[in-house]
Formats: sequence, C-alpha cells, structure tokens
Amino acid sequence: MQYRLLGNSGLAVSELCLGTMTFGNTTDEQESLRMVDRFVELGGNFLDTANVYVGGRSEEIVGKAIRSRRSELIVATKVRFPTASHPNGGGLSRKHIMDSVDASLARLGTDYIDLYQVHTWDKATPIEETLRALDDLIASGKVRYIGCSNFYAWHLMKALAVSDARQYARFVSVQQQYSLVSREMDRELLELCLEENVAVIPWAPIGGGFLTDRYGTTYPTEGRLANPNGGESSWAVRGNECNFAIREAVQKVAKELGRSTSQVALRWLIQRDGITSPIFGARTLEQFEDNMGAIGWDMPADVWASLDEASGLPSEYPKRFIKKFSRGLND
Repeated sequence: MQYRLLGNSGLAVSELCLGTMTFGNTTDEQESLRMVDRFVELGGNFLDTANVYVGGRSEEIVGKAIRSRRSELIVATKVRFPTASHPNGGGLSRKHIMDSVDASLARLGTDYIDLYQVHTWDKATPIEETLRALDDLIASGKVRYIGCSNFYAWHLMKALAVSDARQYARFVSVQQQYSLVSREMDRELLELCLEENVAVIPWAPIGGGFLTDRYGTTYPTEGRLANPNGGESSWAVRGNECNFAIREAVQKVAKELGRSTSQVALRWLIQRDGITSPIFGARTLEQFEDNMGAIGWDMPADVWASLDEASGLPSEYPKRFIKKFSRGLND
C-alpha cells in the first residue's frame, strides 16, 4: 500500500479508501469488521462513512472497528442530509452541524473526527456560516480537517475564497463521482483541485459496478444498477453504447494484464494525476479482496493512455492534467 498527503495538508492517507455505505445494510456487522481488519492488514488506513448511511448504523460499526486502533486510522464522515424531521434537522446551518457532529462522535465512539465533510452544497445557508462553524469545530478539537462532497467548481472556489478572506480553515479535499464512465470532473473541477491542491477522493470508481463483468447489455434484475432510483448509479444513466464501449476497453486491458475489470478501473484512477484515494465499497470479503488487487502494481503508460482515450477525454481539454500537483510520500 502506498500513501499520499491529503491535499494541502500533512495528513497521510492510503491510496485506497474503504467506503462503508454497505456496513449494517448488505454487509452485516461481523463481515464489516472482518473487512476493516483485512484492510488494515494490507496497509489501509482511510475509512469513509456518513451520518445518514443506514440511519447511522454504518458509523456505529466503524466505531467498533476503530476502537482498539484509533490513532492509526483516518476516519472521514459527513453532514448535510436530514437526520430529523424538524425544520433544522438537515442542511449546513451552524445548529445542524453542531448537533450532527456530536451525534456522529457518539456513534463512532471517539472524541475527534479526522475528516469532516459537507455532503453536498446547501443553497439555503450562507457558506460563511457553514465555514465558521467548521472552523470552530477544528479549534475545539472535535474535527481535525474539513472537506466537501458533490460540489460544482464554483461552489468549491467560493468556499476556498471565503476561507482565505476570513482566515477560516480550508477544505482539503473534495469527494466527487469520478470514473472511466463518469468524467464530468474534467470540465472544471479537477483543474481547480490541481490548481488549489485540493485532494480528490472519487466515489463510484467502478461506475456503481458497471465496469465489472457482472452486467451485460440489458437491464439488470439485481444489483445496484437495477435500482430505478439509483440516480447516477442506475442503469438509465450507465446503460448506453458509449459506456458499453468503455467497458469493453476495460475488459480487453484486464485480459491482457491478467487482472479483473475492477482492478483495472481502480488502477486507472490511482495512477491519475490529482487523484488521492478512490473510495471503493464491497458487499462481501470476496469483492473486497478483488478490489484490493488494484494496489501493488503499475499499469503501463501506453495502456493507461488507451483507457483514457477510450473513455472520451476531449483533446481540447487543458493539458495541465499532466502536472504533478499532488504530493506523494512514496515518490
């Protein structure tokens, strides 16, 4: 396992982040705990959850998993979505943030959160209010670093500008959907992250499972993509000729390299400039082990470039993506 610094900070995180959205849902507690044990055994130190995952159950299981080794692990969680039915039960107001952080700390069984992330933009709350509350949490010791998720480029730039102007703590990371079949970040956001040295922590790195061998070319009857309310991770979004061609390219590379399609898709991200730590999830230990096969090897440059081309990066996009803005501990 290799390690990278989280954006413009000195915090070292593993090159893969274990997502825990399945914990307490499709993955029971014991299997979840075994998964974390194995992740740590292989050198992983970065865990991601959220206060709304399985109604808080995911945080509770993560809390049990980290209890005996708290200082060696980096725990990330999130705030934004409603956790109560009253008018202040959601959003990024100072009240909801302060209420939510204490609830997350209790479920996690810890007195601090390494990375506290706003789950998405809140147009109803001034960003100044949100950032001041987060800055106060850092000053209090309840939170060590702050990040954001599902932001447009202008959201992130406005937040960074406010932090700089008012001397508040800055977002050190952005958690965004990014994969070979979802490259909207390339339009503006990735360029901004490179310029401002903000870590990118991609979610759905294998397209919600689309880039595996599990699915064909017809509407699936099971799995995450079968959910009609799956949003970006639904067949309505993924099942098109362009994405089928990308998956075919991934399958071809996987066969040539003797790797699984999941490993190839994850490795493409790990080796991309500006990407810090893709978040992968797994329902079973078998899926987990397959995903972890993305570490410990290098994809040849020409093979990496062939996937980059197959996924449709327009030639007119800025060439600055090749710049080495991310700081690595293993360079």
